[in-house]
Amino acid sequence: MNAAVIWSEDFLSYRWAHSHPMNPVRLALTMTLAQSLGILDDVDLTPPLQIDDDALTVVHSRDYIDAVRAVGSGMASLSGPLLERLFGLGDSDNPVFDGMHEAARLLVGGTLAAAQAVHSGSVRRAVNIGGGMHHAMKSRAAGFCIYNDCAVAIRWLLEQGYDRIAYIDIDAHHGDGVQVEFAADPRVLTVSLHQHPATLWPGTGWPTEVGDGDAQGTAVNLPFMPDTSDRMWLRGFHAVVPSVIAAFRPQILISQCGADSHRADPLTDLSLTVDGQREAMIAMRELAEKHCEGRWIVVGGGGYGVVNVVPRSWSHMIGVVLDKDVDVTTQIDETWCATAEQISTQVHSDYARPPETVMGDTGADVNYPAWDGDTGQQPPDGVAESALRQTDRAIMATRKAVLPLHGLDPEDPRD
Repeated sequence: MNAAVIWSEDFLSYRWAHSHPMNPVRLALTMTLAQSLGILDDVDLTPPLQIDDDALTVVHSRDYIDAVRAVGSGMASLSGPLLERLFGLGDSDNPVFDGMHEAARLLVGGTLAAAQAVHSGSVRRAVNIGGGMHHAMKSRAAGFCIYNDCAVAIRWLLEQGYDRIAYIDIDAHHGDGVQVEFAADPRVLTVSLHQHPATLWPGTGWPTEVGDGDAQGTAVNLPFMPDTSDRMWLRGFHAVVPSVIAAFRPQILISQCGADSHRADPLTDLSLTVDGQREAMIAMRELAEKHCEGRWIVVGGGGYGVVNVVPRSWSHMIGVVLDKDVDVTTQIDETWCATAEQISTQVHSDYARPPETVMGDTGADVNYPAWDGDTGQQPPDGVAESALRQTDRAIMATRKAVLPLHGLDPEDPRD
């Protein structure tokens, strides 16, 4: 195989409270769905690296790591309010659970295993569905993320001599933790496509956030308004991402593929389908092939339709990585659906929608109208003029903020 799939049943130990949106059942259902579809036939799963705490210190402070370990073992010396204020531990987003240090560290080990596999040349691509914890900061848990596996892996790759690493984040939430970590490092390009920060936590990811100092131009943010559909989201993606990737000329590409941009996600307001998410994954695979000699590391992220959305989206993701693309019209095995239906009764009612029976979504349309410049283009059939104008304003804001820093013309669709 030319790709590695990183997996351990121990990933399921990253488990918050029963009422928490991020339920690890989404990981288990993804793997069983991928198996039922034949995606994992003849694939030897690769275990995560068993790393020590030193591997985390390239991004996270010792005080923070010690605090996570202490609260997860019931040995914290600080009060709950102080832990929450200092480290973000114990609030509703990041409640304390037993063994949280070890569980979070293992997810980092998974993404490091993916990075090492690609760097070694044994594979060109690797995927870790348990990764993508992009909100974690140096000394603070945030947004369901304890340790930032994406940032740790990028730091490791920098230590191996890479000096042009591109990171594309398609989670509905801004990839703030990764951007903050590398905002002043011209060797790392961070690109985030997300719901508009005025309408969704964490409230960052404006087009004007372009990086600091000598790294200006290496932070790229494209925010979409609520209800943005596949066609407009893909229009924005193709109007911005290929241009900045081509200008940056990365040696390796990392993709965070949070599935919470889906129209049925209970926490966000974008309106993508699984079909649209699949198209984005294929587009990123093509960028890795074109610019990075195929070197591509893929991780999961958000996604709170834990039964009805994430398993389908991330089974597509694994298939795209393995060059085993699954047609969106594919029927899902009845046995898997019955099992998922039963599991959905054990999930908190806010996130317990029953499984879908097809790998795509009804009414999906991924035939996006290509951006052709700031010309006042008329909307195609099925797209409201207001949706087109909102998308094009976002495209132009991002292009005007970033493209001149790469010597490109923001108003020229050829750039």
